[in-house]
Amino acid sequence: MRIMAQFIHLSDERLIRRIQRGGIKPTRFWDSEERYVYAMPVLKDFMISHQWVRELKTKGIRTIAAIQFRIPDDEPVKVGRFGTAPMDTTAAGSVRVFMEHQSGLGLQVMIPRKILAKEITRTYLPPQLAGWRHYPEAHGKPPFCGCDYCQRGRIKSRKIREKYEAENAGG
Repeated sequence: MRIMAQFIHLSDERLIRRIQRGGIKPTRFWDSEERYVYAMPVLKDFMISHQWVRELKTKGIRTIAAIQFRIPDDEPVKVGRFGTAPMDTTAAGSVRVFMEHQSGLGLQVMIPRKILAKEITRTYLPPQLAGWRHYPEAHGKPPFCGCDYCQRGRIKSRKIREKYEAENAGG
């Protein structure tokens, strides 16, 4: 029997039927041509496995759905903290990184291929308030920047922009 690592991919609830039929298509990594399926390992710590829910909701998605799937343990993937260069490892190795990491917040697994529909084991709606916004250590801290560019498209950003403009009006 082949051992399979389990992962969770978060997506817009409206795409679930399409994903169940056709699988999860990789998306572009930053500004490069590389494409990946972003995922989190299924861990005992629910919050770590679903930490990206609130951050993805700031992009305007109303309801986030979780798609759980399995891939072979020896499958090559990348793992790392968002905004930094990821390291090459295997699916099982990426799970180990999360388990050995101090908190696991901000980490992500990047799978360099499409997830087939037959690899999907279930879909569900996780609590929509799980996770962090802006960055993992942001709780209780103001956003880095409140300018129009940094806050564009963010949900409920009007107060942040107004405060930023008031603080910087005299400069």
